[in-house]
Amino acid sequence: MAKKISLREFQETLVKRLTTAQQGQTTHAALGVQAGREYWLLDLTESGEIIPTPPLSHVPLTQPWFRGLANIRGSLYSVVDFAAFQGGEPTPASAESRLLRVGARLGLNSAILVTRALGLRNMDEFEPADRKDESRPWVGDAFVDLQGRPWNKLLVRNLVMQPRFLDVGI
Repeated sequence: MAKKISLREFQETLVKRLTTAQQGQTTHAALGVQAGREYWLLDLTESGEIIPTPPLSHVPLTQPWFRGLANIRGSLYSVVDFAAFQGGEPTPASAESRLLRVGARLGLNSAILVTRALGLRNMDEFEPADRKDESRPWVGDAFVDLQGRPWNKLLVRNLVMQPRFLDVGI
């Protein structure tokens, strides 16, 4: 249930946010998602719409990580299980799993299936971390949150342009 706040609290918060915006002190936010056991941050300019997982149509003779096609408002989107694509366990169907539309800015009707969406994250609450040797070209900078949890920045363009991402057939 949503937290109830008084009108006074709402107005004070709104005034504070407007004052901050006018002074040019906007906070940088990123979209947080979980895919398998990994936590990811996406730049808002690269992320697309997040929707509950609709029914998916299975496509034969495709990779195990290709979950099928989704009809989203009359358009077909290919759906890639992001955790399985990276070699992890397949994402179970649950009330928390979501589709994140990616590739719209590049003219691709693609979506990735994630374990859950974690909402907007204030990047001021993250510390840069040392990046491990990383062979996945879609992994950007590494961060650690206030709870010590590791996060990676998802480079959407690098992901959707991977030949393996684009070639789902076996």
